[in-house]
Amino acid sequence: QVQLVESGGGLVQPGGSLRLSCTASRSIYLMRWYRQAPGKQREYVAALTSGGSTHYADSVKGRFTMTRDNAKNTLFLQMNSLKPEDTAVYYCNALYDGKNYWGQGTQVTVSS
Repeated sequence: QVQLVESGGGLVQPGGSLRLSCTASRSIYLMRWYRQAPGKQREYVAALTSGGSTHYADSVKGRFTMTRDNAKNTLFLQMNSLKPEDTAVYYCNALYDGKNYWGQGTQVTVSS
């Protein structure tokens, strides 16, 4: 069993920045961020292994950076140059023992 707790969402103007956090109840090898905009399917954003390998969706590459503090089982998503189309609920995801676990989600709204 894995619990994931996210924080850091909010309202920001276009071009602004936000940092999301996700704390897991245990050490996880592969952690990912997803997002879901109103009326759309959940989409992949980025992934990071405990070894430091990263992967980003094309839509966020160069603007978002994913890091982690392995000692605290905490994942971060630094989001810069935010656009209105980044507006969504952002979910932390952990793959553990063959199962997917999800956080409760945190709302990010990019609007002037």
